[in-house]
Amino acid sequence: MSTSRLVCAGCGWQPSGSTTYPFRCAHAGSDDGDHVLVHRLGAGAVLDRGDDDNPFVRCRESLYAWHAARARGMSDAAFVELVHRLDDRIAAVDGHGFRVTPYRGAAALGARLDIEVQVKDDTGNVAGSHKARHLMGILLYLAVAEGDEKQSLAPLAIASCGNAALAAAVLACAAERALQVFVPSDAEPAVLDRLQTLGATVVACPRAPGQRGDPCVHRFHEALRAGALPFCCQGNENGLAIDGGETLIYEMLGAGMPPLDDLVVQVGGGALASACMQAYARAHTSGLIEHVPRIHTVQTQGAAPLQRAWALLQQRCASSGASAEDALRHAAAHRSAFMWPWEQVPHSVAEGILDDETYDWLAVLRGVAATGGTSVVVDEDTLRQANQLALETTGIAVSHTGSAGLAGVMHLRRDGLIGAGRRVGVLFTGLKR
Repeated sequence: MSTSRLVCAGCGWQPSGSTTYPFRCAHAGSDDGDHVLVHRLGAGAVLDRGDDDNPFVRCRESLYAWHAARARGMSDAAFVELVHRLDDRIAAVDGHGFRVTPYRGAAALGARLDIEVQVKDDTGNVAGSHKARHLMGILLYLAVAEGDEKQSLAPLAIASCGNAALAAAVLACAAERALQVFVPSDAEPAVLDRLQTLGATVVACPRAPGQRGDPCVHRFHEALRAGALPFCCQGNENGLAIDGGETLIYEMLGAGMPPLDDLVVQVGGGALASACMQAYARAHTSGLIEHVPRIHTVQTQGAAPLQRAWALLQQRCASSGASAEDALRHAAAHRSAFMWPWEQVPHSVAEGILDDETYDWLAVLRGVAATGGTSVVVDEDTLRQANQLALETTGIAVSHTGSAGLAGVMHLRRDGLIGAGRRVGVLFTGLKR
């Protein structure tokens, strides 16, 4: 695997080739450092072969799973067959498998904001959101690492309030894997019914008075300590979750659209934004694109731990004269001074991005700083206005969470941080249910 390796961005630790489940840094939790495994690719990797309508075939060489398969002696053709076989099972469960999703200009939307807008519409993806992308990268690796072993496989586990849980349940059902899902006590009944129909074990996790952090994540960690595997969309819990998410950007870059000036991404746990940052960086390094757009992140007033960390980084730069790079290095070794659970119980119409912490925060802020972007918080009125505007001008049945990036565009336009006439990308990531 000379062109592919996993490395902890915080301490440099690398799992050995014999590690069956290389999901988390061995030193995570041992100090105040931010320990997250990232997938490093050599310069020769082909990010998008364009040879199939399935993104996990087209972008297979960007996946750690593909490199692991090749290192174990699996041919490229055999890996492609594995993807198609799993995809057929997913289609049998969900009605369709993975296909490149639409990415096009939105003239009517852009006219309302006096900018050019390009929309990546992932609302029709597996399980109705982008979340299944993240999980497919993990599932493919599990299929490679475990082979035909069917006996005594560890259960999978995830903490989620909705879309990620549904995606995990669809994929686990297709792979015939046991899945434990930890959800908030007020999770939507329709979501709970679908999870149970798919065979998931659902555990409601009420929030105790004064409890710090997400109770679902606490129960998820208990399951991991008991032997479950992290089948989740948080890079700090499973570094392979980022690989699959990057396919969204590779699809955009392969669509033949004019390059973006700005990309605005909604952030909860941060895996989507982290995947966007890393995919653009890979594409630039490999020569696929000449420049990376400014990438901005959006959170709600109900929970904005990423924006708080961004403000603290800026304060450190201003008070000490440190460069952004130096401030980020300091933050990597002092996580608790920059990222901690949101103190108030989070509430928002964009409920899918109400994570108590932004788990992939450091990778996201590195990308924001490197591209000249910023991190903003939007109010509830703007979230509602953006969703209505999206429905009116594009006809896409996107949820308030899924259109939160557009709310960020509106905020940035009002503040003059995105000027008139710029070409701006937004990601519609979740179906209105």
